[in-house]
Amino acid sequence: MSIPTPHNEAKIGDIAKTVLMPGDPLRAKFIAETYLEDVVCFNHIRNMLGFTGTYKGKSVSVMGGGMGMPSIGIYSYELYNFYEVNNIIRIGSAGGITENVKLRDIVIGMGASTNSNFAAQYKLPGTFAPIADFDLLRKAVEVAERLGIKTIVGNILSSDTFYDDNKEANSLWKKMNILAVEMEAAALYMNAARAGKKALCILTVSDHVFTGESLPAADRQLSFHEMMQIALEIV
Repeated sequence: MSIPTPHNEAKIGDIAKTVLMPGDPLRAKFIAETYLEDVVCFNHIRNMLGFTGTYKGKSVSVMGGGMGMPSIGIYSYELYNFYEVNNIIRIGSAGGITENVKLRDIVIGMGASTNSNFAAQYKLPGTFAPIADFDLLRKAVEVAERLGIKTIVGNILSSDTFYDDNKEANSLWKKMNILAVEMEAAALYMNAARAGKKALCILTVSDHVFTGESLPAADRQLSFHEMMQIALEIV
C-alpha cells in the first residue's frame, strides 16, 4: 500500500487513533522512549519523528508538529484526513501573559484566539472561534484534579509571529484576558473542526512575557512531565 502523503512515511494502520503532538520531534522521541512500551518509529521524513506504542495497554502515537500554524496545519490535517486519527492533543510550552499565570502552571486552551489568517481558506461569512473538544477538555481537567496538578483553563493566543513589530500587541491581548501565547493551537482546532475530529492543547508556562521570568532546563523537565501525565491519562 502506498503512503498517502510525501510528509509522512507511515502506512494506514501504523498510527493510533490518538496522537500526542509536541512541537519538537526530539521531544516526541523522548516521550515515546520514556512513557510508551513496544515503540515503533513510523516516520523519519524531514526528521519529523513519529512513534506508536502502548500506554497502560492502550495504543497511542506521538509525533512532532513543528513550529507555527503552517507546520502543525499540514501534519494535523494529514493525520485527521489521511490516517484516520480521531484525537490530537498538542503538548507544548507557552509564554504567560496574565498576572494569574505563573511559571510551571499548566494552561489548557479552551479557545485559541489568533492573529493568523488561517481561517480565510474556509471563506466564512464571519469570524470563526477555534475551540477545544469539550470531552477531551473535561477529561484533562478531571485527570489533573485526580493527580493533584493545578490547571488554568481559558483563552490562549496562537500567534503567527514570535518577533512582533507591534510592541503593544501582547498588552492588547492581555486586556482581553488571554492567558498565554503559543503558535499552533488555532490551526489544530480549525483542522479538527473541519474534519469533524477532536483536538486539545495543553501547555506548560515556561516563561512570562511581562515579568521576563524563565524556567531553567531542570525545572522545565519536571513541569513538562506533569503535562505529559495529563495527556497520556486521557488517551
